[in-house]
Amino acid sequence: MAVTTPARPRDDGYRADPSVLTALRSPRLLTREVLAGLVVALALIPEAISFSIIAGVDPRVGLFSSFVMAVAIAFVGGRPAMISAATGAIALVVAPIAREYGLDYLIATVILAGLIQVLLGVLGVARLMRFIPRSVMVGFVNSLAILIFSAQLPHLIGVPWLVYPLVAVGIVILVLMPRITKAIPAPLVAIVLLTGAVVVFSVSVPTVGDQGELPRSLPELFIPNVPITWETLTIIGPFALAMAVVGLLESLMTAKLVDDITDTRSRKSREAWGQGVANVLSGLFGGMGGCAMIGQTMINVKASGARTRISTFLAGVFLLILVVVLGDVVAIIPMAALVAVMVMVSVATFDWHSIRPSTLRRMPKSETIVMVATVAVVVATHNLAIGVIVGVIVAMVLFARRVAHFATVTREDAPDDQVPTAHYRVDGELFFASSNDLTTQFDYAGDPERVVIDMSRSHIWDASTVAALDAIVTKYEKHGTRVVLEGMNEATTEFHTRLSGRLGDGV
Repeated sequence: MAVTTPARPRDDGYRADPSVLTALRSPRLLTREVLAGLVVALALIPEAISFSIIAGVDPRVGLFSSFVMAVAIAFVGGRPAMISAATGAIALVVAPIAREYGLDYLIATVILAGLIQVLLGVLGVARLMRFIPRSVMVGFVNSLAILIFSAQLPHLIGVPWLVYPLVAVGIVILVLMPRITKAIPAPLVAIVLLTGAVVVFSVSVPTVGDQGELPRSLPELFIPNVPITWETLTIIGPFALAMAVVGLLESLMTAKLVDDITDTRSRKSREAWGQGVANVLSGLFGGMGGCAMIGQTMINVKASGARTRISTFLAGVFLLILVVVLGDVVAIIPMAALVAVMVMVSVATFDWHSIRPSTLRRMPKSETIVMVATVAVVVATHNLAIGVIVGVIVAMVLFARRVAHFATVTREDAPDDQVPTAHYRVDGELFFASSNDLTTQFDYAGDPERVVIDMSRSHIWDASTVAALDAIVTKYEKHGTRVVLEGMNEATTEFHTRLSGRLGDGV
């Protein structure tokens, strides 16, 4: 008896599992979400300060941006439990305009980038995610892990020797704690215990407070003081477009990664325009904008087990409370505790299976090349978006090169024909890569006065193939040979008829 599998629900039929209401009704789930949000907030503080320094702005700009982004995306985002805040990728994009034109132009750029993201989201740009192959995704994940780990190195080089045992103890706690209980997130336990040890024993090590001054007031509405002119648009436009594309690509890739980890679906189109709304709000409150934060998202989803929007919302709320109300307490947290958390996140994020010798032997070389290219570009540029774009391009080139060899031409003589005829059969998919050599597969001088080309086992996909067929016909006509194309399917016939003879001289 055949079993019918129901079709997967469409994007508009999406339902979160567990839902916010389910988590609110369950003390166990709610506790997990609250503690996860607290851990993420603690991890966000030094990151936001660091990214503010990269962008060349005051630390409060990055911290306020992280607060607004996290709270906003909790309501308008399409991927529950994903964390959005100020990021290094965005900081690198906007740093030049902040350095050359100042804070007002930076905020105007962030707002324009948000509007562009809303437009791209409404236009359905998120659907392009289907064209990102698995090998690029693996490269994205592995390069992400490398970047997270490498970002911790400055906190491990040229520091007091006591930092190293603290980091080691933190890693041991993070490894052993989940085996004892998962009721309390291991990162939170590590941060609390290490902070307590540093305070009790008066250990002098770098702390969160050493990273920059924490704000003492709430964010306020900020309207950028820039002239609304064409010149202003030419200044901020390129940076805004770059920020919008980089932010969307990184956010959508992160959403896909969380989908895979949690075995759930997210609404990518909603996430796209939601990122735009969050960036507009971030700019209006004096923030530097941002996108999905992969490291903090992994802390939230993988290390802490969060699954709903509650954790994302509370991460933003706790961040504001911690820096404004409890700034003095947060300032004494040793960086060693946060480094230990991020090191374990990088280890858990890396796809170790992808580099096993047995996997590399089984995997096609082209897949491995794509993964390595993605990793290499990301590590070299410190930009996940550029790495993904390069990886997709490499995958496309290698795929086209591989598929190009699938098209074949076979010649058959038909002695029973009343008129001497040469029969050719074309097999395979015909597009620019496979049709370039098509013209070399025929014997123009040696064939009889009639040639039949059977296209029943092939399909024309682009104008390059039509031009190649026109060239074949033209070459035969120069030798007084009549060519008959037969067996084309309906789509191929329509496409060929529309373009044949209208692409040049065909030679």
